Amino acid sequence: MFIIELTYTVPAAEIDANMEAHMFYLDKYYHSGHFLASGRKEPRDGGMIFAKASSRHRMEEIISEDPFNKKGLATYRIIEFK
Repeated sequence: MFIIELTYTVPAAEIDANMEAHMFYLDKYYHSGHFLASGRKEPRDGGMIFAKASSRHRMEEIISEDPFNKKGLATYRIIEFK
């Protein structure tokens, strides 16, 4: 199990402009069973994803597909827990 903490590195307007692509990404991994819950942090400086994957490496692969990551819009902290 993993908690992924996203921290935005750009203004909210740029996040909003890329939100549709990010939502498609989230939907893909909800449907695959990898993502269990997600949402924005308050204050709105990032988000959280609760996820499961076979390994940390697999979780890193999944995160690499996020449009926010591909465009450098956020940094990611991966916390593994049992």
